[in-house]
Amino acid sequence: MVLARHSAFTPQDFQRAMGFTIGFDSLFERLFDMDTTRDSGYPPYNIRKVNELQYTIELALAGFSENDIEVEVADGTLTVRSIESKDTADSDYVHRGIARRAFSKAWTLSDDMVVKGAEFTNGLLNISLEKIVPEEKKPRIIPISSPSVIEHKKK
Repeated sequence: MVLARHSAFTPQDFQRAMGFTIGFDSLFERLFDMDTTRDSGYPPYNIRKVNELQYTIELALAGFSENDIEVEVADGTLTVRSIESKDTADSDYVHRGIARRAFSKAWTLSDDMVVKGAEFTNGLLNISLEKIVPEEKKPRIIPISSPSVIEHKKK
């Protein structure tokens, strides 16, 4: 809580930031005990923690196809955006009730987060992410050794 008292950010600001960052959740959980659900606009999305190292971002994209969407990772930012489609004529529709407006949605990734792939099925775009933990940061048992008898005799 010390960070919140000395910062211009409130717990609500951090909660809003949670929806735009991936891989920092343990930091936010440690700083504040908060409910991280919120409405984030169009298109609606979920961020699901599959296990300690894997996450999935699910975007509801009814009315789009995989050719209408671009997924880009650059400089630690994952961006999903719509691409203008020229092959669909508006004159073919008698009524168009499914929103198909242009969008761009971005998330900041932690340095150890890698985008593994994207899959578009039944109007849902699923983006798989994985936290890569270097060997030196993984938990390990450190062997304990005792000084050899020869070293004691030399001293």
